[in-house]
Amino acid sequence: MKFEEYPLRVLSLKRVEKKLGEAILNLQNSKTPKDALATIRKLSRYADDLSTDMTIISIRYSLDTENKIYQKAQNKTDEISPLIANYFNQWSKVLVASPFRKELEEKLGKYYFEMIESSLKSFDEKIVPELIQENKLDSEYSKILGSAQIDFKGEVLNLSQIGKYAIDKDRKTRHDATAAIDKWFGENEAEIARIYDELVHLRDQMAKKLGFKNFVELGYLRLGRLDYDAKMVENYRKQIAETAVPLSQKLYKRQAKRLGMKMSDMATYDFNLSFLSGNPKPVGESKDLIATATKMYDDMSKETGEFFHFMLDNHLLDLEARKGKAPGGYMTYMPRYKAPFIFSNFNGTEGDVNVLTHEVGHAFQGYLSKDIKIPEYRSPTYEACEIHSMSMEFFAWPYMDGFFGKDADKYLFSHLEGAVQFLPYGITIDEFQHWVYENPNATHVERCAKFSEIEKRYTPHKRYVDSPTFEKGGTWMRQSHVFGSPFYYIDYTLAQVVAMQFFVEMRKNKEKAWKKYVKLCKFGGKEPFVGLLQKNKLRNPFEDGNVKKVLDPVAKVLASFDDSKM
Repeated sequence: MKFEEYPLRVLSLKRVEKKLGEAILNLQNSKTPKDALATIRKLSRYADDLSTDMTIISIRYSLDTENKIYQKAQNKTDEISPLIANYFNQWSKVLVASPFRKELEEKLGKYYFEMIESSLKSFDEKIVPELIQENKLDSEYSKILGSAQIDFKGEVLNLSQIGKYAIDKDRKTRHDATAAIDKWFGENEAEIARIYDELVHLRDQMAKKLGFKNFVELGYLRLGRLDYDAKMVENYRKQIAETAVPLSQKLYKRQAKRLGMKMSDMATYDFNLSFLSGNPKPVGESKDLIATATKMYDDMSKETGEFFHFMLDNHLLDLEARKGKAPGGYMTYMPRYKAPFIFSNFNGTEGDVNVLTHEVGHAFQGYLSKDIKIPEYRSPTYEACEIHSMSMEFFAWPYMDGFFGKDADKYLFSHLEGAVQFLPYGITIDEFQHWVYENPNATHVERCAKFSEIEKRYTPHKRYVDSPTFEKGGTWMRQSHVFGSPFYYIDYTLAQVVAMQFFVEMRKNKEKAWKKYVKLCKFGGKEPFVGLLQKNKLRNPFEDGNVKKVLDPVAKVLASFDDSKM
């Protein structure tokens, strides 16, 4: 069944209420553990259907944010999803209080109930109005960014499309594109700042209603972080600051040398260009990249070949940028059809290839875990999900000749260099968000000033030229996670540190590393993050010294490249 044949079903709150009411009654009236388990499994199947309907609406809306039918369906979902969450919350209260809890734990696992208890702490009927408003504000932000129209070189471009000009070989083009992006954010700054301010106050209000000091602890619970806390993350950021920041600065100096410039003369847009001869550029058009990816996954393993053909045959990739399409890229999953979906905005840059490895890594894990019966165990928490995607980027390394031709070495070097350089940016976004929610009454000006201060500490090479909005600390307004998924950004850095372990292992024994990776994907989300690492024999980034142990061999690989000839 092709994606376009999947029906668009607008949610009915009455139907949800009826289904959940019946399930709660059946669970309360269960005479045996077997009866209770049957009710749980029946509701899980219904939850899969509900999740599928909501996901299809979300995908269709992101594919065409200007479509009135999709807008209406998305608005309805935003409005009633917190009410649906409230019904599931009532179900959860009955479930954890079941007289058959012990027997159910033996069947479903202790972690299953830990997840439910965590969700009960992070949700209550009294915060439903705030959750409805939170959804609306997030959609409002997405719509503003999706509707961006920037006049540039005789074209009208969205934020994804103008990106290729910001990395152009010509310095003036890079400057002008970056200035145009900055200008657009400057023109829309007041509205974006208003949306974020409302989101921060809403989240702070919810946290206090639920008895938390501020949104930080609630934010962690909403992300299912059950085996680490903000203190552990703070210590992890310290490790990144001590190891990745100095290594990144060395790499930026190498970059300036490659470009024939003094480090002090480099503007932020100059760092967008990795090589004087131009950034590595994929060979061919989108259809050629898809053909190359198909060959790669056919060769990589039997599982990847079957999976990628399933995606292609069922039209589960939408990759081209176009007017009205939301910016960015993502993978999502529709359990009714056991089908992942990949969304992106190709723009003719190396980022297009990254989509065909990164987002495909997410989708591959979803595909391998599709037969796990308990929905809560199919996918792990966000930071663990990113291990699948970032590791796949590294497993794709041997195939880069097909994507980049003579530019393959340039890509490999810039990809690994970028993986290291991303870490300081990732902790910048994370530290900023902690400060924001610890100081919810700060003004927009104060937020920008704080971001600028953190940015200068972790990425001191940045020098903004003719970009006044970003120079004063407004870069965070570009980062959609800050708006829609608070605290979901450090996850990428944690996953990167773990994915680098696969990179190091595959250089020693590719077959062994691949088997370990497939095992991790099939493991799904049967443990929280730290537990998942332990079960799969991977280093825990929170433990002192582990970040250095991972980055040291990566630094040696980077040193082995002769980038002066690229």
